[in-house]
Amino acid sequence: MIPPPRYLCPALRPYVHPTARAAYLGFYSTAPTQDGPRIRAGSENVEKWKHNEQYPRIKRQDAVLDYKTFKERYKNVARGESKPDDEVVVRGSKLGFLDLFQNNRSTQLNSHRLQCMLDYTHIAHSGVKGIPHRTPRNELSVMVTEIPQLLSPCTQPFPETLLDKETRIRNRHVDFLLSPQLADIVRLRSEVTKFLRQWLSDEGHTEVQTPILADAAGGAVARPFHTSATEFQGRQIALRIAPELWLKRLIMGGFERVFEIGPSFRNEGIDLSHNPEFTTCEFYRSYSDIEELIDITERMLLGLSRVINSVVHADCRALIPPQLDFSSPLPRLDFIPAIEAAIGKQLPELKRPDAQTQLILLFNERDITLPSLPTLPRLLDKLSVKYLEPQCFGPTWIINHPECLSPLSKSFIHPDNQQCVSARAELFVRNTELVNCYEEENSPIEQRRKFENQIQNHEGDVEAGIDENYLQALEWGLPPTGGWGCGIDRLCMLFSGTNRIADVLSFGTLRNVVALGSVGKKP
Repeated sequence: MIPPPRYLCPALRPYVHPTARAAYLGFYSTAPTQDGPRIRAGSENVEKWKHNEQYPRIKRQDAVLDYKTFKERYKNVARGESKPDDEVVVRGSKLGFLDLFQNNRSTQLNSHRLQCMLDYTHIAHSGVKGIPHRTPRNELSVMVTEIPQLLSPCTQPFPETLLDKETRIRNRHVDFLLSPQLADIVRLRSEVTKFLRQWLSDEGHTEVQTPILADAAGGAVARPFHTSATEFQGRQIALRIAPELWLKRLIMGGFERVFEIGPSFRNEGIDLSHNPEFTTCEFYRSYSDIEELIDITERMLLGLSRVINSVVHADCRALIPPQLDFSSPLPRLDFIPAIEAAIGKQLPELKRPDAQTQLILLFNERDITLPSLPTLPRLLDKLSVKYLEPQCFGPTWIINHPECLSPLSKSFIHPDNQQCVSARAELFVRNTELVNCYEEENSPIEQRRKFENQIQNHEGDVEAGIDENYLQALEWGLPPTGGWGCGIDRLCMLFSGTNRIADVLSFGTLRNVVALGSVGKKP
């Protein structure tokens, strides 16, 4: 009797019904069949097969069906019925017991003529020929008519689990095989970006690609990555912090609505929600004010949440996403009045030269730890983190930020408190920023003033400067424009129910990727 192959490992047992397992083991018999004697382990045929046909070239076959097409085409096959005239070929990975896995979903194999699964640690990828059949248990399956064709073997011992963190990081491909939840997060991410791309296209936006490398990072206040190019010897170039300034140049050039989904880079720390390389979606549309941007966001996320719930139910069943309600109108917190209500005291007039000093006194009075560099923007941001963001567990807008927090947005005098605030709105969900949008500053004179204030406010902090090229571009005329940005990684974290950005990145954070370059443990 041929011994059961070693690839029938504990990792696959949750997918296999006990009856199917017993049936599979029953196939290992020396009894002859109508097709001739069974292939025996150690025989000349087996050895030839092992050495010469482990990695065959595949041939195009009209009968080859993917999992989705197979299920759809034969969904109406009745219980106990077969389709003997429709011989099909199904290919997939992780062939174990009587189930063939493709895209983390299984097709059951069903046959008394399944001769032998050769003595390999695992069959990683294989093709099976057979007849569509629905079992008495109402499972659509393949009644196998030939020995499965090995397409690519797995020659490594297949672990039941990966518990060591370092091993998991360095063997992400194995981690995906063992963790349906991790693989489903990657699939969900694809659905998120697909939805955003289609939604924005339907709204009349043109998808574009803007430079990642340039002479300056631009678009935000953050520490950039610097590098060099052989074409520009002795000249430093930077990876972009954000695509914002490039996209607004396209609006100036006559593109009324544009968007981009792509990577940005910030040379800063790594934690549960930050990675130096991250993906954003930004769109800009002419003649849109902040109220229109808020309405667009609420409609978009409501539609996305419905699509994600449908996708999770159908294809990402290992995930348990949170229940989120994006129905309009979402609650709003007016930045300055909401902080004043929380502390029971008015904030100083933020345009005054001593505003920073007054805020430091307020921090000391309330025993609030000062940020490492207590600039005016950092002090105000700290107040928001302490008093506003904890109120934003459900989807909530924070609006009318002080002007110094938004140097690229239009500003105005708040009608209630006479403070100079920006036409900006941030959407927070589960106490984390998800969306940032504002009316773009389109006056080159005002933009220069705000760049100068930014340099003053961030003195001794991260790099900030005056982008003369952008100011010159503004002189050609930027129409009133609404700008919108969302972090794809955080959006995927939200809808997948994970609190680790590493989980929504195919190969983890920069720390994980750098570790891949080291010689590590095998699983």
